[in-house]
Amino acid sequence: MFHLGWFIGNGFGVQSWGQTWSGEGGTEWKEAQLYIDHARAMERAGFDFMMFEDSSMVPDQYGGSMDAYLASAIYSPKHDPVPMLSAVGISTSRIGVVGTIATPFYHPFMAARSFATIDNMIGGRAGINLVTSSNNRAAQNYGLDTHIEHDHRYAMAHEWVDCLTRLWGAWDPDSVVLDEANGIFADGSKVRTVDFKGEYYSSRGPLNVIPSPQGRPAICQAGGSAVGREFGARWSDVVMSNVQGGPGRMKAYRDDVLERAVVHGRKPSDVKVMFLINPTLGETDEEAHERYRRKQEGALKAYEKRLISMSVFTGVDFSTFDPDEPLPAITTNGHQSNTADMRMMGEGKTLRELAADYDLTTIAPLVGSPDTVAGQLQEIYEHVGGDGFLVASTVNRRTVAEITDGLVPALRRRGLTRTGYTYEHLRDNLLEF
Repeated sequence: MFHLGWFIGNGFGVQSWGQTWSGEGGTEWKEAQLYIDHARAMERAGFDFMMFEDSSMVPDQYGGSMDAYLASAIYSPKHDPVPMLSAVGISTSRIGVVGTIATPFYHPFMAARSFATIDNMIGGRAGINLVTSSNNRAAQNYGLDTHIEHDHRYAMAHEWVDCLTRLWGAWDPDSVVLDEANGIFADGSKVRTVDFKGEYYSSRGPLNVIPSPQGRPAICQAGGSAVGREFGARWSDVVMSNVQGGPGRMKAYRDDVLERAVVHGRKPSDVKVMFLINPTLGETDEEAHERYRRKQEGALKAYEKRLISMSVFTGVDFSTFDPDEPLPAITTNGHQSNTADMRMMGEGKTLRELAADYDLTTIAPLVGSPDTVAGQLQEIYEHVGGDGFLVASTVNRRTVAEITDGLVPALRRRGLTRTGYTYEHLRDNLLEF
């Protein structure tokens, strides 16, 4: 069997707006009930977790202005997802909830305290998705002139997580004794200072939060570069990938992550490598392919929206290039692996064609009826040996229902996904298989 998660790619932001099935998407996105409804549907379908992406800036890379981003609601507005984890978590009982934190902009103590608090509030189902961020504008919001160099960000992040996990471990699991007869709430001999002193971070500790029900919140991360894979292999329970190029490259990616994990003294089963997917479903294969054709046709017409997004993760202003010429040589301090994949996919294409084809939300086209797509996922799973998939479809009631009430039953009939939860805690469910 494999695991399922849902990656909410625009975070606590505008999910669907101005589309046929958006409903009240222009206003409903900022209300907790939308995400609670979706999480309950995903929980019925046995999803391991719902994950909120995040970023903390209003971009202005495309055209040197914020206008394109604000007009199209791409990357902004976006609210802080951490409070949303509590709202979703207390409204569900088994599905995990994961929020994104940028390590260069949060002190480890603050992140450790927030996520241990949430984990206690929702009974051991919290997760933290760690990113190093990639954008100068975000860095400037936290007082930096420009963002830290890519590999240096990861060197800092290793120390950041070391501090984080030590803070989470400052209270022994049995430190809260609740001995009313002797008037002892917690045993002081089982709570320690951390006295962490690194090159970039320091913290005395301990946390003033009791231990997390699951020992510590689950750690998730997406890293395609060599230093990103090294980071995920050392620390993460879930490593996410949108690696392009088909099952062969996916398998190579997973094998590399697991080999690195073993070097760090971990078992391969400790790390779940999950790949992003965005299926196009229909009642029949013919209907699905017609929907996919219309989607591709629409993407070609609206190619500029893709360029607007591509400008953010690369830091390159694509408005300055001729869309009917090939992708020029570019360098970036942003997302290294996504930029490399973009170059690979751009061979023999104009920038317009590349923008229409390039989709960060899926590792391969998945098109067909629920049973057909279930078969496609089974083939990928059996070839790659991957641990699961992260759905990254647009979040509206139609797409969620198509996955949870259409695709998942087809996966269950093939014995590929769980029919219920064995454990109460997120990390235990991740480690089950």
